[in-house]
Amino acid sequence: MDYMTELAAIAKEHGGIIETKDATQNGISKAMLSKLCKEEKIHRLVKGQYILPDDIQDELLSISKRSESIVFSHETALFLHGISDRTPFVHTITVPSDRIPSSSVKSECKVYYIKPELFDLGRTKLMTPSGNAVPAYDLERTICDVIRSRNKIGTETFLAALKMYAASQKKDLNKLSSYSKQLRISKVLHQYLEVLL
Repeated sequence: MDYMTELAAIAKEHGGIIETKDATQNGISKAMLSKLCKEEKIHRLVKGQYILPDDIQDELLSISKRSESIVFSHETALFLHGISDRTPFVHTITVPSDRIPSSSVKSECKVYYIKPELFDLGRTKLMTPSGNAVPAYDLERTICDVIRSRNKIGTETFLAALKMYAASQKKDLNKLSSYSKQLRISKVLHQYLEVLL
């Protein structure tokens, strides 16, 4: 068996990331992955994830593959929507409050918790700069999250996001209003929008 050809095919199919489960399903053991890693034919990202030496790691895809209950939110979602002019230093995710993210996720991300019943509100898929689809919140949910967490985000980022949203052709004020009621921030939202719109 040509392990490297097999791993290259897996990587191509999964946005450059080879997961142990995909490798073992294709007849490549954990021991073989470990051996290839020692020989520097593949590189380990985190437990259970590898990339080929010439591939560039898609950080967002790597993080999203570590748990079903991760959605990119706040600054990272603003960046993915093109509403922020800066790449976040630390990625921001939201998880349901009844789940605990892995230590590898916690060490790489700023984690926000939300009631499980509000977790899927506005959940969608967005493309990373590397062209892979990852779970993230839609624009309106992201704006609501930014307003809810405005004290943690910083005034500059927060106001820039609101101004860019107000000027966006893609904005959906009805959806924004609906989300703001469910997230209990409609009064605060109206105060800011009155100034901007």
